[in-house]
Amino acid sequence: MIVLGYNGFSRSSELFERLYGATGVDRHLLMGHDAAAALSVDGEVVAAVEEERLNRDKKTSDFPVNAVGWCTESIGIRLDQVDVFAFPWKFTSAVAEEMIAGICARDMPVEAKFDHVRRVGELYTGMLSRSAVHDDFVRRTGFEMDPNKLLLVPHHLAHLMCGSYLAGGGDAAFLVSDGRAETLSSVMGEVRDGVVSVFDRGTVDVDNSLALAYGKITRYLGFVPNNDEYKVMGLAAYAPPPLRNPLLAQAVRLREDGSYMVSIPGDRRAYYALFDHLFEADPAKREEFGFRVKVASMAQHMVEAVTVHQTRALAAASGLDTLVFEGGLALNCVSNAKMLERSPFADIEVSFGAGDSGVAIGAAVYAGGLPRRHSPAGPTPYLGPAYEDHEIHEELLRVADRVEWVELEGGQVAQRTAELLSEKKVVGWFQGRAEYGPRALGNRSILANPAFGDIKDIINLRVKHREPFRPFAPVILESEAPRVFEMGKKRRSPYMTFVFPVKDDYRDRIPGACHVDGTARIQTVTPRSNPELARLLEAFSGQTGVPCLLNTSFNVAGEPIVCSPQDALECFLKTEIDHVVIGRYLVSKKNG
Repeated sequence: MIVLGYNGFSRSSELFERLYGATGVDRHLLMGHDAAAALSVDGEVVAAVEEERLNRDKKTSDFPVNAVGWCTESIGIRLDQVDVFAFPWKFTSAVAEEMIAGICARDMPVEAKFDHVRRVGELYTGMLSRSAVHDDFVRRTGFEMDPNKLLLVPHHLAHLMCGSYLAGGGDAAFLVSDGRAETLSSVMGEVRDGVVSVFDRGTVDVDNSLALAYGKITRYLGFVPNNDEYKVMGLAAYAPPPLRNPLLAQAVRLREDGSYMVSIPGDRRAYYALFDHLFEADPAKREEFGFRVKVASMAQHMVEAVTVHQTRALAAASGLDTLVFEGGLALNCVSNAKMLERSPFADIEVSFGAGDSGVAIGAAVYAGGLPRRHSPAGPTPYLGPAYEDHEIHEELLRVADRVEWVELEGGQVAQRTAELLSEKKVVGWFQGRAEYGPRALGNRSILANPAFGDIKDIINLRVKHREPFRPFAPVILESEAPRVFEMGKKRRSPYMTFVFPVKDDYRDRIPGACHVDGTARIQTVTPRSNPELARLLEAFSGQTGVPCLLNTSFNVAGEPIVCSPQDALECFLKTEIDHVVIGRYLVSKKNG
């Protein structure tokens, strides 16, 4: 059976801008962001790519016409050969009626209720309804999809299926927490023998969304909500956990069943006024670095306290050893590590598709049936486009007036790259199929030597063009990771979804990979999961004695991770990256 899962709406940006003012700093406060497509064949995901990698519009919510086209072409099929088209939003008429009832129950003037119902109605008929979803696919692809082949999958279920599939498909408790699904923001439950059970008492509705609360604080601190929350997470490390947190004291109430209530207004002016009151601030004070650090620390502490509360209640209700955690909040890797260590669970699995990019995979998995076992190779994030030597060479010829290159043989790629990285060089690394998800996992990466203490500043300022407080992640062989990092219950972290303390003996040896609080968000690699990157790590460690490499995404701030050789060369030429290794080609800039 062939299933195409996809996420994205042609009209999302237009409708949310006109109806809800989602523009400028609020441009990502909409549905369908991280648009993508994924293809599964007989239960195994064989191809997946985010639309942003192809249309070069970061976090795009547009219908993923390019991603759909690439997925089908990658395995040589036509759309008329697809058995099911799975879409990870299910706005039925019953859901629409529930939304209307919720509006009517709110404490607001009747005129405001009519206006709110009008906007929701236009959103539903123009974008969210089953007929609108079907018509959008037909209009953008030109393919007359049989309406009976369209399967609408509840959003949180799509998140769960992505995480469960990538965790191996076995029995596990689950927690899904994100900004919003259809009417809820967080659900918990368990998967036993392939049957999903939701614990209704632990559900949280959209009005009490923890992720949206974190996004409001993100905006309050001058960042872009639903995009820059990781900056708040990075800032939080510059301050110790607060002794008193007004957010937990006055804005959040925890319930015994694992749910919670968040009392933060939806209106921007109202929640700015609330935060100014809680944090004793004013517009001038909001610009101070020390103040932003303090507030970021409180926001991070709030997320950690609430998610630990949820996982403890879930563990008591389920009794299973493993937790699958998905949704946008699962990208908070600092919180994930603390959740695991403070919970009764033996392990927590967080996938490379934990955010909304993963729901395209999850919808495909749900429609195709969750397999109990994977193929011998196991799940992989390397599901996107790859490029042949002749395609790379053609792109090199196109910029031959500005670059020069040598063609390496076999093991020379790892050895020569390791030699460059033993110096204070920044190297773009472009190999094999593009990885899926928001983080570079070693096929579209920028690499450097973490033994140099100033390497973070060099990359932030001269390459990435981003804030100097932003940390970088080390990539290390899985067998070596416990020697360098305090991993607690974890034995592996292949997707950069957990943060661990760097052991005292290594903090001075890899200062470039240590955040200000002595921690690192690591990626572990094996020769099986990524052979070329594992060879590079072995060669680099053998030459330098340094056990890991600094790894960050191959892009500049505000742009998607590179996908094609053309993308890589353009990024290389407009930054101070020293060299780029694309397949077997070692590329340098002419005249230095």
